[in-house]
Amino acid sequence: MIDPKLETLLVVTDTKSFTKAAAQLSLTQPAISQHIRQLERELGAKIFIRNSGELRLTEEGEIIHKYAKRIQVLYQNMHQSLLDSKRHFTRLAVGVTHTAESNLVLEALAQYGNQHGGILLTIVSDTITNLYNKLKTYEIDIAVIEGKFSDPNFNSLLLDTDYLVLAVSNDNPLSRKSMVTLRELQKEKMILRLPNSATRNLFISHLESNNYSIEDFNVIMEVDNIEIIKDLIRHNFGVSILARSACLDELKKGKLQVLPIENLSMTREVNIIYHKDFAHLDLLDDLTKLYHQTANME
Repeated sequence: MIDPKLETLLVVTDTKSFTKAAAQLSLTQPAISQHIRQLERELGAKIFIRNSGELRLTEEGEIIHKYAKRIQVLYQNMHQSLLDSKRHFTRLAVGVTHTAESNLVLEALAQYGNQHGGILLTIVSDTITNLYNKLKTYEIDIAVIEGKFSDPNFNSLLLDTDYLVLAVSNDNPLSRKSMVTLRELQKEKMILRLPNSATRNLFISHLESNNYSIEDFNVIMEVDNIEIIKDLIRHNFGVSILARSACLDELKKGKLQVLPIENLSMTREVNIIYHKDFAHLDLLDDLTKLYHQTANME
């Protein structure tokens, strides 16, 4: 069982109130205060401060909360794994970025689930930063992300090499070209991923290497959903920079066109990231094979 003091810390952090935490945990407020004081004495750190009447974590409190959350998730995972073991059942949480939602990764995962009985795959879609944090707290078992990854606490497996393209409507005059120049692109209305997305950052870095800035282009909309972006492109509201793998279904059905951009070779890796103690290496092997089989059929 998780230390009750850590559980108290987590609830106080969530509610930002000793009173609300007491009500939620069916404890008295003095008992909540005592738990926090005991933790502070044991760890030699002050956990909370009041700032303008608001209860906030100190810098040390942030560290303590991070590990308390990790302990809580590990305990829950242990309990669930024991229950699953009795049922000869395996439960795995897989994190994918928003770009991976639209490519071959989900299809390969679905095939794996169909081919293997007694396994439940939970798919979590989020940003690279949030997936990385979920990996650290064991909220997910593996993550499929774009770009290079370097952390000695995790292992990395190269799944694929993808590249970015300009996606345009079939009605856009550019769709009849074999490539587009940056000057031509400046005349287009652009619909981009949100700032700090991996796709957008890669595009910007290549622009800067060619002495351009994102401000040199007519960005009319920012959207954090690839399906919405592709739908807007199909209706010719603008063009976008997307991973080619995210456009495979539309390309196969002739719903849009993709073009290279002159002088922008925007390649990137797609990697599977997992804990060093990850016990289902057979899944990684099978998933990689299914991914490439699916890619070869496209």
